[in-house]
Amino acid sequence: MAATFFNSPKIRLRVIGFAEGLSYLILLFIAVPLKRIGGHPEAVELVGPIHGLLFVLYVLTVIQAKTEYRWPLGKTGLALLASVLPGGTFWADYKLFRQLREPSE
Repeated sequence: MAATFFNSPKIRLRVIGFAEGLSYLILLFIAVPLKRIGGHPEAVELVGPIHGLLFVLYVLTVIQAKTEYRWPLGKTGLALLASVLPGGTFWADYKLFRQLREPSE
């Protein structure tokens, strides 16, 4: 599985997109309310950097996919826009990433 993950841009994009989307939802709907309402800033201090790292990995993976799959600018823009909308990466996975074929196919 690890070899497939590192060799497949499609799988890498889908896994990192899922992780980024999940971390964003956890940050917005669990960590931030815990900080604001519950007085527990450590929730954001823990989840925030994890989400930040996953966000950067997602952007880099989308840029890599753009070159691997020769995406037009519009499709790349949609994939990047998805990362700033809650649940957007799940939509991108369903509409943009799921039907991708490996570049060698």
